[in-house]
Amino acid sequence: MAISEFEIKRCERELEKFLEKHRPPTHIRLRIDIGYRINNQSVEIFEVRPYRKNPEETTETPVAKATYVKKHNHWVVYWRRADMKWHSYEPEPTVKRLEDFLDLISEDKHRCFFG
Repeated sequence: MAISEFEIKRCERELEKFLEKHRPPTHIRLRIDIGYRINNQSVEIFEVRPYRKNPEETTETPVAKATYVKKHNHWVVYWRRADMKWHSYEPEPTVKRLEDFLDLISEDKHRCFFG
């Protein structure tokens, strides 16, 4: 079940704050940038870079994902390993709030998200 429109707006506000703090300087954003998407009950953070074979196009590399589980009222945290699959973030597999997820990514204590 997708999160509510109200919750989506709240998530967007928090994600915009995260981007404001973590995006690269404006002058290099054509070479590397970060973005997010909200899809159903999941939030995904990704890097954006020019496509190697055609720099006019961009490619997105997923970095982190959190999926809201309404039944348990928490977010399940995932990171993308070298096998290109999502894996539970074992140091802290769930968080109560989206802000806690964004704090985990910001801290990146184990270098799982931005390496």
